[in-house]
Amino acid sequence: MKLINKGKEPNSLTSHRKKSNATYDNYDKDDLRNALVKEQGYICCYCMQRIEPNIEKMKIEHHKSQKKNPELQLNYQNLLGACIGNEGQPKRLQHCDTHKGDSEITINPIDKIKNCEKLIKYGKDGRIYSDDLAINNDLNEILNLNTERLKDHRSAIRKSVNDTITKIKGKKSAWDNSKIQKMLEKYQSKDIEGKYKPYCQVIIFFLKKRLGIQN
Repeated sequence: MKLINKGKEPNSLTSHRKKSNATYDNYDKDDLRNALVKEQGYICCYCMQRIEPNIEKMKIEHHKSQKKNPELQLNYQNLLGACIGNEGQPKRLQHCDTHKGDSEITINPIDKIKNCEKLIKYGKDGRIYSDDLAINNDLNEILNLNTERLKDHRSAIRKSVNDTITKIKGKKSAWDNSKIQKMLEKYQSKDIEGKYKPYCQVIIFFLKKRLGIQN
């Protein structure tokens, strides 16, 4: 999970909210999808896999359920871009917003004070976890972010970067810290198309650990 810096809401949302009969359901969401995906660097707010701003490739997530908190249904600070999360598959295979449904979670990827990047860790096997028990419950039970598929993706990208850093030519020859720092900066930044690399925070966590940087 990566910290999201919320930007300015789309004008269409501002205008729609001023209407007397404004609801989330009667709002044309194309501008909203574009705004959410762009500010998130084209990755899911929870699992960090690639998303695109169309109804087939993403969902609009209400961090606080609009069913339980109808007053927040058009609040931009409550709206995030999420992946489809294996919608239509058995519950055990679903994840992110699809698995979460109307449940409430402790962790919020826009919260700068309770920064998700500092509270979430990743294992070599691709497991995502937190030392905070409530957040760990969010990750496992509510968001279901430790499905085998997601764990495999995180593990594979970590291994790929590790193999790049430690090249074997008869013997191991590790990169020096300056090269690792440059790689870290690459994963922390959006590319020229405004995109983060999928699962980027996994690699950021791993590289910081290599450099001895504490979250």
